[in-house]
Formats: sequence, structure tokens, C-alpha cells
Amino acid sequence: MSDLTLYRWGLFVIMIHQEIRKKFIDFFTSEARSHKEIPSAPLVPENDPTVLFITAGMHPLVPYLMGEPHPLGKRLVDIQKSFRTDDIEEVGDRHHHTFFEMLGNWSLGDYFKKEAIGWSFEFLTDKKWLGLDPGRIYVSVFEGDSDAPRDEESIRAWQEVFQKAGIKANVGDKHKGVTGDSRIFPYPKDKNWWGPAGSTGPCGPDSEMFYDTGLTMHQPEIHGETCHINCDCGRYLEIWNDVFMEFNKKKDGTYEPLKQKNVDTGMGMERMAALTAWLRKLVPEPDPYLTDLFKIARMKLQEISNRDYEESFAKPMRIILDHSRAAVFLMSDGVAPGNKERGYILRRLIRRSIRQGQKLGITRDFLSELAGDFAAIYSPSYPDLKINLPEIKKMLGAEEAKFRKLLDRGLREIEKMPLLDGTIAFDLYQSYGFPPELTFEIASDRGEKIDRSEFEREFTKHQEKSRTAARGIFKGGLQDHSEQTTGLHTSTHLLQQALRQVLGNGVRQKGSHITAERLRFDFSHDKKMTPEEIAETEKLVNSQIKKNLAVNYEVTPIAEAVNRGALTVPGANYPEKVKVYSIGKFSKEVCGGPHVDFTGSLGKFKIVKEEAAGNLNRRIYAILEKEKAS
Repeated sequence: MSDLTLYRWGLFVIMIHQEIRKKFIDFFTSEARSHKEIPSAPLVPENDPTVLFITAGMHPLVPYLMGEPHPLGKRLVDIQKSFRTDDIEEVGDRHHHTFFEMLGNWSLGDYFKKEAIGWSFEFLTDKKWLGLDPGRIYVSVFEGDSDAPRDEESIRAWQEVFQKAGIKANVGDKHKGVTGDSRIFPYPKDKNWWGPAGSTGPCGPDSEMFYDTGLTMHQPEIHGETCHINCDCGRYLEIWNDVFMEFNKKKDGTYEPLKQKNVDTGMGMERMAALTAWLRKLVPEPDPYLTDLFKIARMKLQEISNRDYEESFAKPMRIILDHSRAAVFLMSDGVAPGNKERGYILRRLIRRSIRQGQKLGITRDFLSELAGDFAAIYSPSYPDLKINLPEIKKMLGAEEAKFRKLLDRGLREIEKMPLLDGTIAFDLYQSYGFPPELTFEIASDRGEKIDRSEFEREFTKHQEKSRTAARGIFKGGLQDHSEQTTGLHTSTHLLQQALRQVLGNGVRQKGSHITAERLRFDFSHDKKMTPEEIAETEKLVNSQIKKNLAVNYEVTPIAEAVNRGALTVPGANYPEKVKVYSIGKFSKEVCGGPHVDFTGSLGKFKIVKEEAAGNLNRRIYAILEKEKAS
């Protein structure tokens, strides 16, 4: 497809994502459905030590799914920023993304399957809303197993809504595909069961909605003999998922009914924007990268590379567009490139983008330009992107310049080698800092396969931190409300106020991460703390612990909370009503918890490290020792 054709298509892709946002929020906040809108949480989870990023809309709401009352009530609606690392290697087709937006409505012990299914169908098919053809919608449900029965309640609800639309909806057989009046298809847990994200927690059956695009791409030798709605051929596009959290998975692996049954629904913005644009004949195919979510940046990338968005170059362009968009959002939410945890993931995205740019013939720095385009696309919905853009561009520019030098050197070495293996991948990493993932990718491009275990053995030998060990942090799931993590979280409140008293009121929280062993607290400050300042901060925290101050909270409007001196995280969005936690008269913050009841239970607070955390920010690592503060 030529530039001219793409430009012609692009002209007519007019802010579909803004239309979808508005309609979705309007639908659920209407008087008939009475949901309260809540803002997106940052991509960096504040109170969940088991995950690096918010990976689904449910993560910020876990305490309320477990029964804690939400300040805005039992019906909520939001558009949540999300980031997943699982599919980084899969990005490059039309379906996989690292960063994405999930539109969701929530029932916290209020309505259940019948209402959720009815509203999903109404929003999708009513001409006042998205106006999709109901005759092209098919659904899946949980088929049942030894843990839970077949989801007959959802089947009945679906048959009722289809009947109202004049459509007969029989339960079909996935092995036979779509035949006759079959429209509802049962699938096992791996397709129609959600959660828990960790080993325990709320979970339950789900029901997914698919749209028949009519695009016949089924190849029996690749996709199996029968095309069905969950087929990988791409004809049936999943567009919505209703999750019914009615069970709790216990430590012994068994399931028990939840006292509070919840609804968690999700519709992916990228996929719905692509489908909507295609159905309106505004784009030639249902490809998210042709929509206004990527349009300006895509056109810029074509201009920089002097390449068309066509089959030969679509994959590297998609990788660059996906990764650069994700990098912009991660940086805006406080992540800086680095060699650990979130910083490592961000650095990997940036470096993969630069590598893909080379495949397009791009030899100069270009990511900062794309950052400006993504800020322009998304700032109407996320104003902080525009505010943070100068710093984002600065970090991207520095990272890109640094990596280009490393990349050129590493590639020269790789060109000398007739065959790549795990030992060579480690040598390149140890000698030049060349990312092992990039060596694996280059080997794949050359038709070679590296034994990753060989690389990891070399890594272990040299007592380096293995990447596979780091992956364990992604296997976590829901919030860890153990005694230790709860205490460490409460300590961040004391720490922030102590820092403000020692260093001045310019100190504000910029991020935090808590494990069972320690807390990490990022804050605004322009120079290294002196040993005396560290000691004074530590002493001040421990003095508040020794006083055994009560920890209390109240629910109040956000404006009132700020007026009364409650601290917030700069740049974060807050709902209309919030929880304000007070620790005696020492500390007052807007926060979602969890917290201890009295500070005396914390033990002795000790700062173990203070270091830089990016431009004008510092970072503290601290622990709680078992003995009581003295």
C-alpha cells in the first residue's frame, strides 16, 4: 500500500477512540445504569508488591473486589491504562500490544450476570451506541469442570438477549464450529475462566463476545480442521469479556463461593477502534495501527524511514509504534530506563525499537519525535503526557544516543561470528553490555536458535542476576496484604512526612514499590542526602513508631481532602471521593491502603540505601526490623 493510499485512508480516521471513550462512559453513568466514573490508576501499582505494572483493570480495585467498601459505591466505570510484558516477543502482528487501554464496568456485590450481559449486548448493538450487527456476534461461556459447573446462568442470559434481537441462539459444539443456529459455545478454563492472577484470590467464569468479520483466513494445516469462534485464523474478533467473580481460590487449590459476587468487564480500546473504523470503511482492514490511536506517529515513522506501511515493513513499524507508545506512558508514570525491574523493561522496549528502526534503514535518533506525536494523540485523555513531554524527550534522547554506540559495536562483533550460541550471547553481554534478548532476536533473524539455558548457565557462573529469576515477579497477582507488606506500606507515610520535615516541603512522593522484605520510596529532591539527614529522617520515623500512633481513615471529596492538607501523588488522577489516612497528627495522605492499626506494631525502621532515581529525584530503600523501636 502506497503512502498516498495510506494518507487518503488516514484523513478519514477522525478521533474514533475519543468517540468510543465518551459513549462508553455516558452509557454506564446514565441514570438507567448509575455507575460512577473513576480515573485510571498509574501504570506503576502503588500498593501491589507482587507485580511491576498494572496489567488489568481489576488490579487497582482488588480490595473492593474482596469486600472493602468503595468510596463511590458499588457500581463503577473506568478506562484503565494497562501494560503487560507477556507478549513482548509477539508484538508485530495486528493483535498484540504491550500498552493498552481497557474500558470496564464494575459491580461490587450489586448486579450480576443477567444485567452485565444485557448491558454489554446493548452497548455493542444499539445504534445509539456502537451499533454493531447483532447477527455477527457470537459468545463463549465456561463449559464446567470438577471445580465449578457449566455456566448455565450466562447461557440463559445470552439466549434471552439474542431472542429480543430476533436471533435464535443455540448452544453449539466448538469441535463442529459455527453451524445452523449455534451461537453460544462452551470452552474450558484456559479460555473462559479469569484469575486469580496469583495462586489464590477472587476468580470465576467469564463470557467473551466475538464479532464475525467475515474475513476468511482459516488454514486447516495451521489452525486446525475446524474454524470456531476461538480459532487463531482471525475471522472471529474478540471484542468484550464479562468476568463473573463468584469464587475464591484457596491455598489448597480448592474453590469456595465468594460472599460478595462481582462483575468485572473489559473491552479493549485498540481492538474496538480498529473494528469500528473498518466497519465504517474508514480503513481498509481492522488494523489498530491504521486508526487514530497511532495515525500521527505512523505517518511520522513512514516519513522518517521513507518506507510505506505495507507487508514488507509492517512488522518492524508495528513494534516501533507499540513500544514507543508504551515507553511514553511508562515514563510519564515515573519509570526511568535502568537495569532493574521496571527500568529494565522500559530500556528493553526502547532498544527493541531502535533495532527495528535499523531494519527500516533509520540511522538517526527518532524516538523523541514519536513521543511528541503520541502526546498529541493522547493528551486530551491524559493531560499529564503533555506536561511530562519535555522530560520524556530528554530521557529518550539520552537513552537512544547511548544505545546506538553500544549497538554499533555489538553488531560489528556479531558480524564476525559464523554461528551464535548462548556462550557468545553472554560474552557480548559481559564485554559490551549487549542485551541478550537482542542477540536472541538477531539469531532468529539469521535462522539460528540459541539455547537460552546455555546463556543462563554462563550467567549463573558469573554470579549475575538471571533474567529468568526476574521473571518471577510477573507471576504474582493480587495485592499482598501480609503483615510485613502492610507494615512497610504504612511506613512510607511516615517516611514521606519525615523527609518533608528534614528536607523541606518540596519533597513529594514520585513512586513506591514494596516487597515482603523492604520498601522502596522515590521522592522529589535535587541532591544527595547527607548522612546526618538520613539519620535524622530515620530517627523521626522511629519516634512516631514509638508513640504507637493510631492509623485512621475517612472518606471525603478529593477537593476537601487537599484543602485539609492531605498529601497526594503529583500527577495522579483521583476519583470524586477518596480515602484519607491519618497517622496521629503526624501524617495525612490520600491512599487506598492497606495499613496497620497502630504504629507500635511496625518494629524498628532502618534506611539501608539512598541513591539517585532519575532527574531531580532520589530513592530510599528501607526495612522494618523485628525488634521494637527504641
